[in-house]
Parts: sequence; structure tokens; C-alpha cells
Amino acid sequence: MVHAYILVQTEVGKATSVAASIKVIPGVLLAEDVTGPYDVIVRAEADTVDDLGRLVVAQVQQVEGITRTLTCPVVHL
Repeated sequence: MVHAYILVQTEVGKATSVAASIKVIPGVLLAEDVTGPYDVIVRAEADTVDDLGRLVVAQVQQVEGITRTLTCPVVHL
């Protein structure tokens, strides 16, 4: 199982609606509004890195109001 944090920038005033839309996507464990350079932080999981990529590109990035994402896979050293 691959876990990742997805840092999301949104259009002004859209963070709450973006987080709510992302929360219902299968594979998303958590989506919360935050302050700082990113507006929403998402915790997601997928079976493989390729599945994670598909989750981000085909589902998360399609949410209305998102301007940019940065995916940070979790590593276990």
C-alpha cells in the first residue's frame, strides 16, 4: 500500500468546497483546510504508485477550484 500527502492550492475562497469534494473520493483518507502556502492537505492511499498517480490526475485534480497539486509519497526508511 502506498500512502501520500497531496498539497492542494485552490482559487480564492474555494478551500472548503474543494476539501469537501475531495473527501468523498475513494482512496482519500482525509482532506482538511489549512493555512499557509497550500489551502487543503489530503492524505490518500492506493495499492501502487501508478494507482496513486491515477487517483491524483483522474480524480483529485478534476475537482473544480483546484489550481495546483503537489503529491508527497510517504517513505519508510
